[in-house]
Amino acid sequence: MAEKKHILTYAGLKQYEDELQHLKVNRRQEVAQKIKEAREQGDLSENAEYDAAKDEQRDIELRIEELEKLLKNAEVIDEDEIDLDKISVGCKVKVYDVDFDEEVEFRIVGSTEANSLQNKISNESPVGHALLGRSVGDVVDVETQAGVIQYKVLEIQRVS
Repeated sequence: MAEKKHILTYAGLKQYEDELQHLKVNRRQEVAQKIKEAREQGDLSENAEYDAAKDEQRDIELRIEELEKLLKNAEVIDEDEIDLDKISVGCKVKVYDVDFDEEVEFRIVGSTEANSLQNKISNESPVGHALLGRSVGDVVDVETQAGVIQYKVLEIQRVS
């Protein structure tokens, strides 16, 4: 079975590459030092610092493996080549929320980068999926757990 492609923007790619570099270079050394110091304390069978450091080491190695797999299967969106006539992954879109009578901005990103606190929504989410391919002026009905939400597309732009 083929691995799922992870759609990333250049910013998302850089963020994950930086995290991977930090884990490999800095965090591995820090944890190795903690393990060394804990070993020097003697009996490992009742050494909480040693157990905690080994758990931390395991967590770091799992995250490194996860990041390497993600980056290996990354598909990077070139934001300069985005067609601003239609909403696609990598663009910023301003919509009018009919129910709440307010304007909302979203960045459409791949599921790996999604972060609702930063208004980054996944292309696979109900809202992201409904907006894909739409143009300025389109009215979109989005089926959510809370019911149907209606958005009018006001603007499509590149992320600066």
